[in-house]
Amino acid sequence: MIDETLLEAEEKMDKAIEVAKEDFATIRTGRANAAMFAKVFVDYYGSPTPLQQLASFNVVEARTILVQPFDKSATAAIEKALRDSDLGVNPTNDGNVIRIVLPALTEERRKDFVKLARTKAEDAKISIRNVRRRAKEELDRIGRDGEAGEDEVARAEKELEGLTKRHVDVIDVILTAKESELLEV
Repeated sequence: MIDETLLEAEEKMDKAIEVAKEDFATIRTGRANAAMFAKVFVDYYGSPTPLQQLASFNVVEARTILVQPFDKSATAAIEKALRDSDLGVNPTNDGNVIRIVLPALTEERRKDFVKLARTKAEDAKISIRNVRRRAKEELDRIGRDGEAGEDEVARAEKELEGLTKRHVDVIDVILTAKESELLEV
């Protein structure tokens, strides 16, 4: 029972790290990448649809992306969604593809993105701590109900703390890498 609790906590903490990595990928750096568009939704026939389901992306230069819609009738909606997104881009439409030239990041915009990255990292840490709290409550319940001895529960709690620390440290490493990538000129 204790091992199941710890295993479940570890799986949930791993999932929190994966979500954090996805969130960090959506934060725009100086270079173009398709992951920036993961959180952009297009109003496609009345329903919000992820942009990545409606178009393909080609990075032609370091700061230029070509968006090729699968359905030509959705081109205007895709262009509007890109313009309205928080990416700060101004797409141009030539009828077949949408060209996005990413403007160079100003120092102020870089700092805003660093703040955003820190917020996302803190959200991930909070998620990990919530998993720890729920697992600790379950371990306490196991100890109270007599399903395991006090020594086993104490060992499991130490293991849970180590697990939590390792996962929080991974978030810190990812954040540090993203900050250095953002502040790189």
